Amino acid sequence: MPVQTKISSEPDTMNVGTQIPFDSIHEPGTYVCNWSGHLLRVPQDAVAQGRSPLLDIRARDRLFTTKISDDPYLTMTKARLTAADHDVAVNF
Repeated sequence: MPVQTKISSEPDTMNVGTQIPFDSIHEPGTYVCNWSGHLLRVPQDAVAQGRSPLLDIRARDRLFTTKISDDPYLTMTKARLTAADHDVAVNF
């Protein structure tokens, strides 16, 4: 049975399965781009306090991602399975 996916703009509710805007990612982990299905690995260094963002994507519409793991180095197979559990289409 699929896990219920939540949509949130609250930065402190970034649990696995939560959909958040790309520009609100502030925790390390593995994310899937909802607009393309691409995998995003966000290491601790990418979100450390005082660091510049390593990646900046701009679009006309708000771009959402779904967090699928707290581990930024989740294996590809596990990432696909976890994304499927949350009904997130993948392209990796």
